[in-house]
Amino acid sequence: MSAHFAELDWQQTPIGAVSLRRRIEPMLRVEIHEVKLDDEYLMSSLFTEAEIALADRALAAVAGDQLDVVVGGLGLGYTARAALREARVRSLRVIELLEPVLDWHRRGLLPGAAELTENARCELVHGDFFSMAASRDGFDPAEPGRRFHAILLDIDHSPDHLLDPANASFYSPAGLARLADHLHPGGVFALWSNDPPAQTVTAMLGGVFATATAHVVSFPNPLQGGESSNTIYLATR
Repeated sequence: MSAHFAELDWQQTPIGAVSLRRRIEPMLRVEIHEVKLDDEYLMSSLFTEAEIALADRALAAVAGDQLDVVVGGLGLGYTARAALREARVRSLRVIELLEPVLDWHRRGLLPGAAELTENARCELVHGDFFSMAASRDGFDPAEPGRRFHAILLDIDHSPDHLLDPANASFYSPAGLARLADHLHPGGVFALWSNDPPAQTVTAMLGGVFATATAHVVSFPNPLQGGESSNTIYLATR
């Protein structure tokens, strides 16, 4: 393959073919990593500000020390690495549905992967975040019913743009209430979205949690010019 482009991995999964690519972005002359699901772009290392902010803002909203945290969706690892940089985090469980994504990190195909795979506070878990959220046992089969101080979710593009239609039941008052059961009182649920803030989402969160707010994270977009933005929803039990 060209030195400017390499497909590092391609595998079939239950929700489609997932691939990891490394290329040089010609406009910026920088190396980036990209993930695609079939023909749809899922993520790029060129735009990571909101993924990092998902962890930073959620953990800033949680009081206390010795925090136990769940991240739903490993992706390129930016949210998980940001969470581990918070010294108050005692343990981090990263739930990832797609085994190839876990494999990329374990094989060191991504920059910074060792920050997760070699950190004793971090456990990469092959599992379905949404099924775990809906179950009484929750996110740690070794300790059924275990509660966490923060749960961070970055899987779907938004509550209205899902990677898998089966995820839809989570984005409902009943689905969110089951998730809230896995949080300590005062714990925070944080949700990343590619869409602008939606009052319907904030209202739904506010109907389940004690507080619910939407925050816009803006960042430069050198490819299109100007700025782009994502949304982070924060809800406190």
